[in-house]
Amino acid sequence: MNKNELIAEIADKTDMTKAKAAEAVDAFIEVISKSLSKGKEVRLVGFGTFTSVKRKATEGRNPRTGAVIKIAASVQPKFKPGKALKDTVNKRKSA
Repeated sequence: MNKNELIAEIADKTDMTKAKAAEAVDAFIEVISKSLSKGKEVRLVGFGTFTSVKRKATEGRNPRTGAVIKIAASVQPKFKPGKALKDTVNKRKSA
């Protein structure tokens, strides 16, 4: 499913126009992105948790030449699915 398909599904399920659903999806993405960039965690109970993880600078190798290259330190977004999401994906019922 791509973003346009997601917007169409949300519009259909909520009786919103596609334009309003697109605004909602964009707002959701923006809020999550800003929170992660500030180092904050976003926890959606049952769905999952978005966090940001700091990665150290490392050295890697160019596979073609074997030359050593430096990989800069960075902050990576991470998602950990919640139990309800895992159960839904695996088609299990909650106990």
